[in-house]
Amino acid sequence: MSTSNSPTSTAPAADRELDEQGLGALFEALQRRGLTVVGPTIRGDAIVLAELSSADELPYGWGVEAEAGTYRLRRRQDRAAFAHSAGPQSWKTYLHPPRARLWQADRAEDGAVTLREDDTPPPRYAFLGVRPCDLRAIAVQDRVLMGGRYEDPVYTPRRAAVFLVVVECTEPGGVCFCASMGTGPGLPGGAVYDLALTETVDEDGLHYLIRSGSPDGDEVLAELPTGPTDGETARAAVREAAGRMGRAMDATDLRTLMAGTMTAERWDQVADRCLTCGNCTMVCPTCFCTTTEETTDLTGDHAERWRRWDSCFDLDFSYLHGVGPVRSSARSRYRQWLTHKLGTWHDQFGSSGCVGCGRCIAWCPVGIDLTEEVAALREEAGEP
Repeated sequence: MSTSNSPTSTAPAADRELDEQGLGALFEALQRRGLTVVGPTIRGDAIVLAELSSADELPYGWGVEAEAGTYRLRRRQDRAAFAHSAGPQSWKTYLHPPRARLWQADRAEDGAVTLREDDTPPPRYAFLGVRPCDLRAIAVQDRVLMGGRYEDPVYTPRRAAVFLVVVECTEPGGVCFCASMGTGPGLPGGAVYDLALTETVDEDGLHYLIRSGSPDGDEVLAELPTGPTDGETARAAVREAAGRMGRAMDATDLRTLMAGTMTAERWDQVADRCLTCGNCTMVCPTCFCTTTEETTDLTGDHAERWRRWDSCFDLDFSYLHGVGPVRSSARSRYRQWLTHKLGTWHDQFGSSGCVGCGRCIAWCPVGIDLTEEVAALREEAGEP
């Protein structure tokens, strides 16, 4: 399985191609290895990530229309399975789950307390359909949750067990700006994955340029019914997608921009719109903040500690005893989120916390667009 330390294949190989039936064979090869396949599918009015039983559950023939505060499914004129932009979920739902039990304790009749850390075996997932921007987001969370002195006990075993099948983008959405951030639509240099696909469609149906990025990927690829291809049609589709991004962000020295605009009037303007609902942090593929809560049964003899997602938009997130919330205004909370995501993330983790997926734009109830906010801060700062 690909992790941040896994070796990648170095031997050159001729381009290979799968057809639609070959996609089903890939699915079966992953299942034979005991992996639970997670991928995109239709649920209600959105394309979401879910556990899939077969390749037939992929969203063939569906795309999306996304703008600030807007997300809609739309029928396509072809059967493309991956010609859609990001939905409301990201892969952190499975690697850094919204709720996880950390430990449980029991009190015996004699008053003795037994404490047990949660030892539930981690699930073994195959992620099918990881976009390059989301692959970068996984790498960012690897750095946050596994790259320091202490490794996260929930994330680390889940991450070690995952098999990554990346799908390059040929159909960017209205809120996508991965090209600006250097995270897509094709695989960036140094990307770590197991298999990578690029989907194209013609009169003969669906075609998938496929290549391996790890020894595990080599093994799976060897089992698939592939044929030769020059791969140029697929690569051209990815290059063309880079010029059709729905958004763009000037990512030049964002750390300095954020640090130099802490008192900008623009923060008041965005605060007038912000509901502090936290949607942007919930859908963001790199946000990682959590809180803990304890629960007991009715007897008081059994207790559990659970970790759940939290948000810097929550009024109690910055609560200090005897002081109250440090960031009590919408201005201070939105500024905290954006300056951390684009600025001080560099100081902590050596990179930006934004991968250009655009989820925070689409799923903001009032359509706040961080690319517009950055442009407005640059204008107020007098940048050309």
